[in-house]
Amino acid sequence: MAYRLTIATQIKYFNMRTGQINVQTENIFPIIKKFLYSDHEIFLRELVSNAVDASQKIKVLAANGEYKGEVGDLKVEVILDPVEKTLTIRDNGIGMTADEIDKYINQIAFSGAEEFVQQYKGNEGAEQIIGHFGLGFYSGFMVAEKVQIRTLSRHDGSQAVQWESNGSPDYTITDIEKTTRGTDIVLYISEESKEFLEKERISGILNKYCKFLPIPVLFGNKTEYIDSPEGEKDENDKIKRVAIEVPNQINNVTPAWTKAPIDLTDEDYKNFYRELYPMTFDDPLFHIHLNVDYPFNLTGILYFPRIKENVEVQRNKINLYSNQVFITDSVAEIVPEFLTLLHGVIDSPDIPLNVSRSYLQSDGNVKKIAAHITKKVADKLAEMFKKDRKDFEDKWNDLQVFVQYGSLSEDKFADKAKSFSLLKNTDNAYFTLEEYKEKISALQTDKDNKVVCLYTNNPEEQFSFVKKAKERGYDVLHIDGPLAPHWIAKLEQTMENISFARVDADTLDKLIKKSEEIPSKLSKEDEETLKPVFTNSVNNEKYTVQFESMSETDAPIIITQPEFIRRMMEQQKLGGGGGFYGAFPEMYTMVVNANHPKVSNLLAKSEEERATVAKQLTDLALLAQGMLKGEALNSFIERNIEHIS
Repeated sequence: MAYRLTIATQIKYFNMRTGQINVQTENIFPIIKKFLYSDHEIFLRELVSNAVDASQKIKVLAANGEYKGEVGDLKVEVILDPVEKTLTIRDNGIGMTADEIDKYINQIAFSGAEEFVQQYKGNEGAEQIIGHFGLGFYSGFMVAEKVQIRTLSRHDGSQAVQWESNGSPDYTITDIEKTTRGTDIVLYISEESKEFLEKERISGILNKYCKFLPIPVLFGNKTEYIDSPEGEKDENDKIKRVAIEVPNQINNVTPAWTKAPIDLTDEDYKNFYRELYPMTFDDPLFHIHLNVDYPFNLTGILYFPRIKENVEVQRNKINLYSNQVFITDSVAEIVPEFLTLLHGVIDSPDIPLNVSRSYLQSDGNVKKIAAHITKKVADKLAEMFKKDRKDFEDKWNDLQVFVQYGSLSEDKFADKAKSFSLLKNTDNAYFTLEEYKEKISALQTDKDNKVVCLYTNNPEEQFSFVKKAKERGYDVLHIDGPLAPHWIAKLEQTMENISFARVDADTLDKLIKKSEEIPSKLSKEDEETLKPVFTNSVNNEKYTVQFESMSETDAPIIITQPEFIRRMMEQQKLGGGGGFYGAFPEMYTMVVNANHPKVSNLLAKSEEERATVAKQLTDLALLAQGMLKGEALNSFIERNIEHIS
């Protein structure tokens, strides 16, 4: 109520004049109302940004000596009056004369900010003017049935004026009494937009878009507790704390990314991360501070979160700002896709936006910025690896999905990543790609001179295969994660004479083919006699039976899945990679060890005994792979219980 009385006593009408806004079509306001912005809430960002611009301008003029008056404490106030159904955005900035209103308001799309920046180009602070889009003011008509501008210019002796329009091309300009420099934009909120008369709604918009504006933005009051001014004490003889109401400032005017890295500690960076993501409890792994002024302007801080297995849940955590005004959290056009897994802030006035500031346009600067950020991230990872390899290895479980993703999607990043991409073996030792190739080349080079990297994605489930490989003296890597099949394929394409094979993809003698072969104890006739026995023990549509000459110490039957088919299936589950070939059926190979005594002994048994033993051996092989389930598992258990005396 006090605010309304103040306005009423300030305003006195003189010399009213009318006119028509200079537009190309009388349908401009319906177009603005419906199509200027995809989300109507953005009107508040635009109007508060304009108010901040007005405040920044008076600072530039004062610094230049062109404004001799007292600048005062600059601030932007957002004032909500649900009774009068108004929302006011007030600043004590540069203000406007009637002629300036005619120039900057009545001629749509003539950007005062753009002209100001050009006029004062090179002067300190001029580049911080946010507005470069002449239609920002008119966004108010998306939510208001009437808009008033009440303004007093910085020029000595200026006459305060009020501009008013109800959303048609017609307007009125009236002389008023106003004693304070600056501008009030008063929106008379329409019935269909009454959500913007709710305190929580306005507070949410301000926190979203205006959280880091460079001029204090005030909205309502908040309660603070201070020591009693009178020095009153409580029963414990301590100074009492009393509640007071103070203006509620919603923004941090000097966020961390606007400061020099030398002025920030690790704790400062962590605190800013918590400020950005108050609901995140894990500290980031590390940060990258961006600070570029040529050939484009770019500042910001990017944080590396703990990504773990899920590459989707982390998206949309990089916020794009333009001179501290929030623009969007959809930055796919600014940074390569794999970098969208990072968190943080990018601020650049050189990123071109369309009239609504909501969508990014692709141009040369955008591509340069994307390339620069990619290089900075790769350089940071390389620096961390070189500076403290042990610490880097400790972080590798969190880093590997990101590095793999980057290597798959960006060739330039992949080239740099070769120096710090790590492989971990089942003994928890880490190696770079070249280190590992050198380590195993002597023993794990096959007859075609190709180095074969054996790996497991689950050491427990594939324990018997890992054990047999290590007994041969082979090393086994532990490679898992959603991107592993794609990453392995990429390494095979880019590294010379190297291949990867999961330890359960085939027998060891097939995975690493040497020149010598183990002779078989079964003749061709013996194999043809026994093959139907094993074929009848499994589902023929899913399993292919084959005999191989292996060591007598190897298992009598091994269930394997061809590397190619399994990789295609894994890639299809993740999406992409293999879809061209169509859906892959679940197929396995049942390898019968022709040299195992349990197999050769079947020749001396009756057909019924052969079937019983073959079924038992098959079920044991399936059980070892965790593939014996349901009814088959139940039958196996019951069958074995019967044999226990």
